[in-house]
Amino acid sequence: MGLDFAIDELYASGWSELDSAGCEFHADGRLFPRLERVKDEFSGAGKQLTVRHVELFNCYRAEWRDAEGSICGAVVGHSANEAAVYALSQLRRSLVGA
Repeated sequence: MGLDFAIDELYASGWSELDSAGCEFHADGRLFPRLERVKDEFSGAGKQLTVRHVELFNCYRAEWRDAEGSICGAVVGHSANEAAVYALSQLRRSLVGA
């Protein structure tokens, strides 16, 4: 997938870089939220995000749960940032459809 794709998906979900707190610049100049900012966004939506390294597959798994602890969704990426940013794009899309 790659961080480029994750950022593309985040922007396509309507995310705006107007609030740059907790963000960093990608090599192409676009802002994207760091892991702590993504966790804050999930928390604001009533979800808890965890990101962990899966050594067997050398990837990172981001999964989010609701207040009752039920898994609401999960994605994988090559880095923690990639997985977190892509997870945020999926959360934003699910909230629009809700």
